[in-house]
Amino acid sequence: MSSPFLLAATAATIWITALTGAACSTAAPPQSKLGRDSLHVDGKLRTYLLYTPTSLQASSPAPLVLIFHGGFGSGADLAPRIGMNAVADRAGFIAVYPDALNKHWNDGRETTAAGADDVAFIRALIGHLRSKRAIDARRIYAAGLSNGGYFTLRLACESTDLFAAVAPVISTFPEPLHARCRPSRTLPLLLIAGIADPLVPWSGGELTRGPQLGGKGGKVISVHDTIEFWRRHNGCSSDAREIALPDRDPDDGTRVLQTQFGSCRDGADVMLLAVEGGGHTWPGAPERPKIKRLVGRTTRDIDASEMIWEFFSRYPSPTPPEPATSSNGR
Repeated sequence: MSSPFLLAATAATIWITALTGAACSTAAPPQSKLGRDSLHVDGKLRTYLLYTPTSLQASSPAPLVLIFHGGFGSGADLAPRIGMNAVADRAGFIAVYPDALNKHWNDGRETTAAGADDVAFIRALIGHLRSKRAIDARRIYAAGLSNGGYFTLRLACESTDLFAAVAPVISTFPEPLHARCRPSRTLPLLLIAGIADPLVPWSGGELTRGPQLGGKGGKVISVHDTIEFWRRHNGCSSDAREIALPDRDPDDGTRVLQTQFGSCRDGADVMLLAVEGGGHTWPGAPERPKIKRLVGRTTRDIDASEMIWEFFSRYPSPTPPEPATSSNGR
């Protein structure tokens, strides 16, 4: 893949100033709802947060975006920080923040293989939500960061039929998942990664273990090889269009290069947003000073939540999943 910033900035990117979208945020209408619910899957109680903009009509099918937290996290930790609810208010989609058991997704690494059947949980959750309200089955999307990003890639491999597009953030393919990944069809993919990420190496390799942001360990492949897998799978041209995005905050120590592969089968484009100087952070989210030394810089040049929705909004699924059967959720 070409080195970043060979081209001058030639195009503007969408910028949004709202950085939080929790129920208490002034960016969200007062009536918008962020509520907790649950369902039983494989004998286990599984929980999630659901954000429904007040502007949505209950009888009108709405897009659905699932966002998966990182290791040691939860939906309640993630929802107030990344601004996705504010984007949902503006764009008119439902945002869902599922919770992993024991704060880690079974994401395709050998080190997480003893966890719950999270793929079955997400299938059941989507069916559960479709049984409760009107969901546009052609516009169901998945995004996640770190451990949740690995899990997003696992869903892209093993439950391709459920989603119209996916967006892993600060994560690449776990080696075991990459070796067995056989998606059932093309799938548009946006990957956002920090070149200076101290926890998920840009060039691949061993992940650290331990409770202080180290996670479960295991091996991952490089960002380049992850993008190349999806480029080949989607039948995209090898000629990439590269744009250095505007340096919106010259003081943040980062720049963002957008690389997009087109001419893909079924219009299933593949895009990489590479953050030069960026660390293990969600672009545009508030920095966390206590762990900045461990996770690195956060770019202010883009807002990941806004960019993800802008990407998702281009791609309805060509083959929506079959209507879901009723679940034992509650």
